[in-house]
Formats: sequence, structure tokens, C-alpha cells
Amino acid sequence: MQRRVPARLSCSFHRTPRHGASRRGFASEATSASTPGPEPELYDVVCVGGGPAGLSLLTGLRSSPATSHLKMALIDGLDLDKGKMRNPSPESYSNRCSSLTPASVSYLKEIGAWRHIHTERVQPYQEMQVWDGVTASRISFDSNPSHMSTIATMVENPNITTALLTRLTSLSPSTAIFSPSRVASIALGASTPKLDLSSWPVVTLADGRRLAARLLVGADGANSPVRTFAGIESRGWDYDAVGVVATLKLEGLGRGGGGHKVAYQRFLPSGPIAMLPLPGDMATLVWSTTRKRSTILKGLGTGSGFAHMVNAGFRLEAVDIEYLHQVAGEKGVAAEAEIADEVAWRETHTRWDESKVPMRVVGVQNSSIASFPLRMRHADTYTGERVALVGDAAHTIHPLAGQGLNQGQGDAAALAHTIARAVEQGQDIGSLLALEPYTSERYLANNAMLGVVDKLHKLYRVQSGPLVPLRSWGLSAVDSFGWVKGWLIGRAAGI
Repeated sequence: MQRRVPARLSCSFHRTPRHGASRRGFASEATSASTPGPEPELYDVVCVGGGPAGLSLLTGLRSSPATSHLKMALIDGLDLDKGKMRNPSPESYSNRCSSLTPASVSYLKEIGAWRHIHTERVQPYQEMQVWDGVTASRISFDSNPSHMSTIATMVENPNITTALLTRLTSLSPSTAIFSPSRVASIALGASTPKLDLSSWPVVTLADGRRLAARLLVGADGANSPVRTFAGIESRGWDYDAVGVVATLKLEGLGRGGGGHKVAYQRFLPSGPIAMLPLPGDMATLVWSTTRKRSTILKGLGTGSGFAHMVNAGFRLEAVDIEYLHQVAGEKGVAAEAEIADEVAWRETHTRWDESKVPMRVVGVQNSSIASFPLRMRHADTYTGERVALVGDAAHTIHPLAGQGLNQGQGDAAALAHTIARAVEQGQDIGSLLALEPYTSERYLANNAMLGVVDKLHKLYRVQSGPLVPLRSWGLSAVDSFGWVKGWLIGRAAGI
């Protein structure tokens, strides 16, 4: 029999979310939030969103002795089972990869999910080279100053979600999974003589099923219906830029040998270009650039033109890269030979240290080139009465520091621990009082990371003026102080 927090604790009051927000409700275009339906089924925790953050939260709750008894449900509009990795090819990698910090890996191990990871597809790296594409000032990070064995670990997102889903479904009691299932509306419940659900969110699914949540968690992305229901504002801006991703094949196994892997990032005026290692001679690309240039890059397809453009992005001057985009924009795939000739000729007139740039790209995996818009958003708060937000529902960040998924993992870990403490202390897990430690722990930390990344992005977009030599001096100064670099790595790693 499942243990329950007494109803008099869970349904006794209703407050308005902080910062003046009022709960408005959410309904899809075709459904009214007030549409009547069957009596809702009661759950302690209902999570909308089956990405890494939502799955990590539920797995953490189910694997903890304090919260394993809670009645929980997961809702996702996609078929999560179809997204599982099954006998993945060693020659093919997803273009959706994340650089997991040691803190994120530690949490996945803590909740028992890491044992289900396809470890043969995981690649730790021990060094990172970062430099200014205008002045060539450079900073080198390695794992030694912070006494870590690795800086970060590259893992495909489908590998992470498959491991989490496998672990979650192996735990008892079972978690109800509604997938694929679209959320039609979210509204407050009703008060009846038998049960007062007037402060409980009730999620109505497209098929008419209704779920009442003691605590409703929004892990449902940047356009979160849960956040809309809670009346929590999300503020920020679009960067008018796009991230282009692709899976690359390199000419060799990487610099250093012996399993030593290096990540590279160069700040160009149009945006940073990063190459991160995957197992063997594979790598993943994240190139943040303008919308126009992203269209040009995708128009090259997976032929040699794209590979030459990536090689140029790490070696040639900004003016050369701009010219190559003009050529590619005018001729598309037909410009492959001309791009190859231009890159070869311009390389003979450009100086760089080949040992400090990534190995050359010799191929691009079919159908791996894709793009996504870049933006920064931050919710006014992460909690409301019987509502909590995690991951992209709470914040979105520029990918230049690789912190997006890691922030979501930090949210999941903090919220799981907050709920566990509330249960141990006999609190109502949906009350603002019980949820406050979660916001206190995560909001300022996430806000600081968002601010730093946003300022770095804007700083390196500057092409001329006094800021350019100033940032060059700053990068060189930081590179000369090992303890400063160790502190920065530790902050980014969450340790």
C-alpha cells in the first residue's frame, strides 16, 4: 500500500505565484481549459516532458528510499520507446550530443542510470583549446589543475535518455508513462464534498484522461505549457543566430594519442565554432553563426564543401571565411571544387600552429547537418503553488559553454533532493514552503551562468575597437594563472 501525505496538508491552501504572476491556465487551440471530463486520477508528482531533465528527476525520486513510494506519472508528446537506442552502429553517431560535466555524470551514477549507458559510445576529454578568431589569443584548459581525470564527457542525448528510461522502468513501483500523449489543457481542479482539489493542477490529455498533481513539474521545454499555466514569466532575448550541428569524420584519432582527447573552440566574429571529440576518429560540430550563414552551410550538404568550410573555420582569417561563405552562397554544392581550391590557396598564406587546431575533417555523416535557433531565457521563478520548473522550461542558454543539459541535470538533482527532504519532514511536497529550497539552490547559480555566457557571446562578437585588445589581454592573463583556470574548470564542472 502506498503511503500518502494527509489530504489536510496537501489541499489546505492556495497561493499566487511570486513576482505578481497569476495562474491563468493552459489550453491547446482546440481545447478549452474548462472542458469537463472524467474524475481525475490522483498523483503525487506529474512531470510533463520526457527529456533528460524530466527523466532524471523521476528516476532520482524513484531510486531514493524517501520518495520511491510516491505515485508518479510522465507525459510526453513523443513516443519515448521509439526514441530508444537499439543496436546502434559504431560508425554512426547522433548529431545531438552533450558535454556532460563530472557533476552530471556523478548524479547519473547516483541514481543508477549510468550503468545503462552505452559506454562504448562515450568519450571523455582531458583538454580544451579556446582562442580568439581575431587576435589569436588563446587559453588552454586541462584536467590537471583541478585534479579531475576529465574535463567533461561527450555523450549522445539519445544515449542519455535511453539509459534514464531503462532505469526508470526497472524500478518499483512502476511510473505511469503517457507517451505519446499530448497535453490538451491544464487547469485547477474542483472542490467536492469528498475531496478538495481546488489548488491542484489537473492535466487533461488529448484522449480525455485527466491527472491531478500534488506537484506538477514542467520539463517541457522553452515554450512550456506548465509555465504558462503557472503564470510565470520567462524573460530574455533571441540572438538572431543559429547553431549548426553535424557529425564529422576526422583524418585520425586525435591529438596526443593514448586516449588523450581534446575539445576545440574558436570565437569568430559571426559566432563560436566548436569541435568536440567522439570515440575513434569521429567528432561533433557546433557552429554558432548568423541565420544567413547557417543556410549557406546547410546548403552544402554532406559533401566535401562542408568539410572544407569547417577546416577553414579553425584555420583561416575571418575575412577568408567570409569570402568562402559568399562563394558557397552563390553556387551551393556546385562550389565544392572552388571552395577546396580557395581553402588550399589561402592556407598557404595563413600562419597557425597545426598542433593547436583540430585534426582535419575528411567526411560528414549523412543526414547529420541540422540547426536550431539560439536564445537566452530565464523564468522569473522556478516554483509556484504545486508547480516546479526544470531544464529549458526554467532557462535556456547559448551553447558556447556546453552548459544547457548540465543545468537541467543540476535542476533535477536539486529538486529530487528538495522533495525527499519535504517527505522526510512530513511537509506537503507541492507547497511553496517545501519547494523554496530548490529555487534558492538553483536560481542564482543558473542566473550567474546565463549572465557569464551571454556576456562572453556579446564580447566576442566585437570585431574592432578597444574591447578587442582588452579581451585578448584578459584571455592571455587568465591562461598564465593555473589556479584561476583550475577554479574556472571547477565552476563549470559543478564541483
